[in-house]
Amino acid sequence: MKLRWPMTLMPRWRSLLEQLLIPAGAVIVALLLFGGLCALEGHNPLAVYASIYRAAFGSWFAWQNTLVRSAPLMLSALCTVLPARLGLIVIGNEGALVLGGLLAAVTGLALAQVPSTLGLLAMALAGMATGGLWIMLIGALRHFRGVNETISSLLLNYVAIAFLNHMVEGPWRDPSSLNQPSTYPLPTALSLGSFPASRIHYGLLYGLLACAIAHVLIQRTTFGFAVRAVGGNRRAARMVGLSPGKLTLVICFLAGSCAGLAGMVEVAAVHGRANGTLHSNYGYASILVAFVAKQSPLAVVLVSMLLGGILASGSLLQRAHDMPDATVMVLQGLIFLVILYSESLYGQIPWFQEQRQAADDRAAIASTPTLPPTPQPSGELHL
Repeated sequence: MKLRWPMTLMPRWRSLLEQLLIPAGAVIVALLLFGGLCALEGHNPLAVYASIYRAAFGSWFAWQNTLVRSAPLMLSALCTVLPARLGLIVIGNEGALVLGGLLAAVTGLALAQVPSTLGLLAMALAGMATGGLWIMLIGALRHFRGVNETISSLLLNYVAIAFLNHMVEGPWRDPSSLNQPSTYPLPTALSLGSFPASRIHYGLLYGLLACAIAHVLIQRTTFGFAVRAVGGNRRAARMVGLSPGKLTLVICFLAGSCAGLAGMVEVAAVHGRANGTLHSNYGYASILVAFVAKQSPLAVVLVSMLLGGILASGSLLQRAHDMPDATVMVLQGLIFLVILYSESLYGQIPWFQEQRQAADDRAAIASTPTLPPTPQPSGELHL
């Protein structure tokens, strides 16, 4: 027994090391490419990186900016993470976020006279239900009509954004919002508060709890086991009695509800009303978070903070280096492209292949039962 357990654990450690090193290497390559672009523009790459770090994590004020941006990224990333466990690539995060925020704002205005706790709860439920139904529509199209979920979710983003703009510029517009068409402002009682002595709103707590619940749901429940079984082999899962269609609808609803809650958080904690600024690309950025985190809800927390810090550094790059505010979007795009390319490297690096095969061989030898020796005839006859 003392010799067997390291051999059985060795392939797992090799796999974990591969899962960590490839994304980390992809991020480093993206940073090198971004540094090369900065050098071509006449900027010192090291100074640019120092400014990004200072704006993201260099002070308590910087940390607050980072964490405020991390909250919607955590929630929206789950919109991609959860369906991925079922084998679906859903990128409708932005659409679910803006619709969830819009319906949350309308619900808050309709319930302006109720106690603040009930009003915020109703806003959260409205945002979650709207986002959940929106993504569940994508799952239904995939299951019942065979429509590719990646394409349909991407196209439905534009439908959701167009609907948001139509409603805030038309039927639900506050006439006093001239330069930026918006709904009527939410009552002060329905604003999401902040942690004491900080600008970090309680939406961050929502994001942390959602990631923790998603991890437990996928890794520690029979429902999560069923989801992973269908994602691993849909045909085999159907043969053992699992229902891929029902699981697809449920997991898509849960995924969309997380993005819808992100929209509610943005309305109640940041904007105070619904307007075009809900379309601030948090949904698209969260797709990158999900891929870098390797579809792990717990890793989403750390990656969201990293990307939130990068997004928070745009204004400082503009002031300190005379670079466009959208420079951070270039860095974000480079990371996304390199991460996508790195997906093709899993199982292809020779060192990991050799070590994994050797570990598998040792584990197979260790687990092979040893047969007792065959008794040899002694030459004596016993009557």
